[in-house]
Amino acid sequence: MKRRDFLKFGLATAGGAVLAAHGTQSAEAAADGARTVDVAVTDKAAGFYTPNRAPLAPTQFLKLPVGAVKPKGWLRHQLDLQVDGLCGRYPEVSDFLKYDGNGWVDPTSGSGWEEVTYWLRGLADLGYVTGDPRVTALANKWITGIIASQQPDGWFGPSRARTSLGGDPDFWPHMPVLYAIRSYQEVTGDPKVIPFLTKYFQFQAKQRPETFGKDWAGVRWGDNIDSIYWLYNRTGDAFLIDLVKMIHANSAKWTDGVASLHNVNFAQGFREPAQYGAIAQDDKFLNATKRNYAEVMGEFGQMAGGGFAGDENARHGYGDPRQGFETCGIAEYMLSFQILTRLTGEPIWMDRCEELAFNMLPASYDPEQKSMHYITTMNCVQIDNDLKTHHQYQNDFPMLAYQPGVHNYRCCPHNYGMAWPYYSENLWHATADRGLAANLYAASEVTAKVGDGTTVSVAQTTEYPFGDTVNFAIAAPKPVAFPLYLRIPRWCANATVRVNGKPVAAHARASSYLIVHRTWKSGDTVTLHLPMDIHVRTWTANKNAVSVDRGPITYSLAIGEKWDRYAGTEQWPEYAVYPQTPWNYGLVLDKSNPAHSFDVAQKGGPVAANPFTHGTTPIELRVKAKKIPHWTADSENVVTPLQMSPAKSAEPTETVSLIPMAAARLRITSFPTIGFGPDAHDWTIPPAATVSASASHVNDSLDALNDNIEPKQSYDMGVPRFTWWDHKGSQEWVQYDYKTPKTVSTASVYWFDDTGHGECRVPKSWRLLYKDGNDWKPVANSSDYGVAPDKYNTVAFTPVTTSGLRVEVQLQDNFSGGVLEWKAG
Repeated sequence: MKRRDFLKFGLATAGGAVLAAHGTQSAEAAADGARTVDVAVTDKAAGFYTPNRAPLAPTQFLKLPVGAVKPKGWLRHQLDLQVDGLCGRYPEVSDFLKYDGNGWVDPTSGSGWEEVTYWLRGLADLGYVTGDPRVTALANKWITGIIASQQPDGWFGPSRARTSLGGDPDFWPHMPVLYAIRSYQEVTGDPKVIPFLTKYFQFQAKQRPETFGKDWAGVRWGDNIDSIYWLYNRTGDAFLIDLVKMIHANSAKWTDGVASLHNVNFAQGFREPAQYGAIAQDDKFLNATKRNYAEVMGEFGQMAGGGFAGDENARHGYGDPRQGFETCGIAEYMLSFQILTRLTGEPIWMDRCEELAFNMLPASYDPEQKSMHYITTMNCVQIDNDLKTHHQYQNDFPMLAYQPGVHNYRCCPHNYGMAWPYYSENLWHATADRGLAANLYAASEVTAKVGDGTTVSVAQTTEYPFGDTVNFAIAAPKPVAFPLYLRIPRWCANATVRVNGKPVAAHARASSYLIVHRTWKSGDTVTLHLPMDIHVRTWTANKNAVSVDRGPITYSLAIGEKWDRYAGTEQWPEYAVYPQTPWNYGLVLDKSNPAHSFDVAQKGGPVAANPFTHGTTPIELRVKAKKIPHWTADSENVVTPLQMSPAKSAEPTETVSLIPMAAARLRITSFPTIGFGPDAHDWTIPPAATVSASASHVNDSLDALNDNIEPKQSYDMGVPRFTWWDHKGSQEWVQYDYKTPKTVSTASVYWFDDTGHGECRVPKSWRLLYKDGNDWKPVANSSDYGVAPDKYNTVAFTPVTTSGLRVEVQLQDNFSGGVLEWKAG
């Protein structure tokens, strides 16, 4: 596998903290003690649960100790599946997770990298959140073994990694396990943890500055910084602040821009400036994180689900929803959003977290969590274990089939396990003003200190995201005053809140926190109603395709699925999934009010324990649609890219069903729309030619040659390309093979040239050959063979009828070359 080799308004609140609203809008005070704020911040480090020490900026939200939140309902069932699935029982399959002789507990063995630490990060919190004794005992065995591996100078784990980066330590694989060790300390209180972490960070502090920019760690130091802050807030050791400053100064420059387009690097790394900003207390660092997020999502995230087109690395020109988002990327993005929520007090980050959780995460594994795939795509019409050879996805191994994936998927099945446990832990936060914040909604119960130090419990009862009502019930040994924060999602314009059946006066506006501050007593109730309207999003950057949302859930076409266990065992299966019904539909929408085009069909009764399957999903949408006959899968069963909407269709109108995106493993989520009249577009017939070449770079696509995506210039990084990289100065070729003979008399080639940016140039010369039997012959009476950039170079010749055409080029000395588009007619 390739990746391996403040503006403040001065409202005093309980506990002495100050609540602020970002921007110019003040919080709305109401007579019943309710108000809303756009952003929840504070200027005082306060609260019961380890607030930031100076010089770290105080935060309004504080992470509760592991175990304070008990998930229930469908969320608990996902965790139970995980206990008996890949995460909880992965040592039965993964040879990386054998305890005896493992470098993480026996440093001399020479084995061990990220697999154990990825897995343990999820396993530990899975055990602590669920209380499962087997999982907890297994996690504790590994963690205590890792702690015992520490050397006198502070290093721990595999000795080989101490010098594996040109004599310097590889710090990356240690970063995930630090989270597990922190959780272990919060649950057990083991006194060994604080000195263990202190010695380890002292070891880091002694390293050469250049060490911090190396390899995977160089772009992922945000994880390490999070653990340094955790320790600093417990010890106050000043060297830890100096260590963060040294890391920030010598690692990837995320403050200056996007430092890596590797999907996992980005999902982890983009938040590093905001984390460093806790020390610097300068808005430019949080702004850098926001700018990085906007840049990547603006180019690669123009589709529903909350992820982006990153099937290993995000590639310029590959933003169609058929691209995938790596399972590691899903889990890491969710964690980043949780960290940013606590750092910033901005509700948008939890909107983004739940979008991934409800739409992407459950589809990354099979319904029993016994297998998973490497990437989850937004438009996917077949899941199989076949290599895609036209670079539809970046990697050169199959990535779609559901498998235990120990060696071929490797990182993802070891790493995915943190997603649901961390989601559960972040349902609730403590606040600096000694209250509680419901930042995510799922059936659960939280137990925590509030107000004057009284321990209360709040039970959350809901079928969210399938139901629109969230009920809270307070249990307290005596009356106690504290604020209760409720996140109002960005999609909800008409939320209402009732306390003991009576409406609160404050306006619960979208993208805000509504805060109810009162003296609570046992038996008090709060009802949050979040009406779920249908919204249709238009993705102008993806050919005006649309996606359909109802509340936080995006809906996909319900494609009939045939699951084929082609390998594996009953306990650890490997699945392909094949379509059983048509999928190539465009939606027929009411242009004046697209949301009115849909009917909502809800099943009666309670939500199923696992609502993320075709048979158990509680809600469907119905909508009119027409087939688009020319929208097909390619020769390797990958859906072809979208074309411009609205699209023409003469097919009869049908009614189709849409189901929640996470319940659809096969799915069309970004839909064309059907149009009529002069603004409707013909859907181009797929090319009749197959493409091959003398060489092709793994990041490029043979299909780029005839994908009908017009380049704007020879250095157009917004369209797919084909190159012969890294062949330089050589003779190369690319050819079309036709299923049936074709008569041609012209060929037009648009060369790729990255002068000023890279080492690809227009060719020194070229010629066109046609296939005559088994021989390749030059076309006759050709016009000039042009090599001009930024335009089509057209050659005319005596017509030939042939089964194949070949462009043969002589590359310039010391340069490679490529083609953006090639037309033959």
